[in-house]
Amino acid sequence: MSAPSVVRAAGSTGTGVTVGPSPSSSPTPSSAASVSVSLPATDWAALVVEAADVTTTVLERAADADWSRRPDGSDWTARATLDHLALGVLGYAGLLTARPTDRYITLFGSLDPAAPIPHCLEGLRIATELLAATVRSAPPEARAWHPWGHSDGPGFAAMGIVELLVHGWDLAGAFHLDRQPADRLAAPAVARLFPEAPPGHGGTDTLLWCTGRTALPDLPRRPVGEWRWDGRVR
Repeated sequence: MSAPSVVRAAGSTGTGVTVGPSPSSSPTPSSAASVSVSLPATDWAALVVEAADVTTTVLERAADADWSRRPDGSDWTARATLDHLALGVLGYAGLLTARPTDRYITLFGSLDPAAPIPHCLEGLRIATELLAATVRSAPPEARAWHPWGHSDGPGFAAMGIVELLVHGWDLAGAFHLDRQPADRLAAPAVARLFPEAPPGHGGTDTLLWCTGRTALPDLPRRPVGEWRWDGRVR
């Protein structure tokens, strides 16, 4: 995956990015903007693995569906989106391993195009475990290039969480699957990557707004393509 593909994963309507439930489903008026990002690397690693588990558990229910369909607003098929997601998560592990200062890595990973969907979901879990292991082992001072800010282990874990929740939610919508709030996973990622996030909303609702996909009750939808996260260490 090239660097522009990483950006597009989270920032383009071409990928059908959407996250979380509708704003009305937030259980509390909380927390996403006020959650502490001072979690140890082991906690960030556990969160990204849980995000993969949540995403793949939902998508397994669509294993026999037609994955040539396109999520709303996307120019990719569901199958291509899943492949892109695995490639992106693995790419974050590669960046944190190689720690380049000015470029994307030369390692590209993808899912077997002939593999059945359950095997592809296994591949996504493998990619996530590799990212989690890299986050756990990286020293606190480790930094690696990303077009939206040189980042550390927790930052790349947060990117993985956003990718998994974003694309997982969008794919679940394409297959008309029930989508549950993931505030406990979304809120730390929002706090780490979106310092401008407004207070007073649940994690998934805030992530929806931050990525320009949905309005909040007191804020209009952000223009698509005019937002980005900030991976820099603060």
